[in-house]
Amino acid sequence: MSGEGWAALDPGRSKCGLVRCDAGRSRVIAAHIEPSEACLRRLAQWQTEGLEGVVLGDGTSSGVWLQRLRQLGLAVEVVDERGSTLAARNRYWELIPPRGFKRLLPRGLRLPPRAIDDVVAQLLLERWLGVPLGRATELETPLLEQERRMRRAQKLAQKSS
Repeated sequence: MSGEGWAALDPGRSKCGLVRCDAGRSRVIAAHIEPSEACLRRLAQWQTEGLEGVVLGDGTSSGVWLQRLRQLGLAVEVVDERGSTLAARNRYWELIPPRGFKRLLPRGLRLPPRAIDDVVAQLLLERWLGVPLGRATELETPLLEQERRMRRAQKLAQKSS
């Protein structure tokens, strides 16, 4: 198989979900939630490493992103985003099984402990590939830490205002 896998982007106004799968298209090897410019830089870096293309959600800001990705010279596949946020909430718990008391809660009452834009991006990639992707559990720790830092910063901002 040529190339070094595909990426998927869930574009948003303030932040985007971004994932990359391996060359065998079986596993997510990178997952990020970042501001738009950081995602663009990361995609440009992945392109130098042989990224084959990007699956793009057709929601918020997708038209702008389509132009930006094509300017980088990346192949782009646009995928229907409808229902992806709710589906990502369920997919999160499949990827990261609940522990402790959360195991006892009905699925519909479980809320992920962090933003799930990366899981939405993974779902978009899975929709396009037509297969579910595995995911390394070690990808979760940096995303949880990022969420904790963001919440601390928000609390500090609220206290200072």
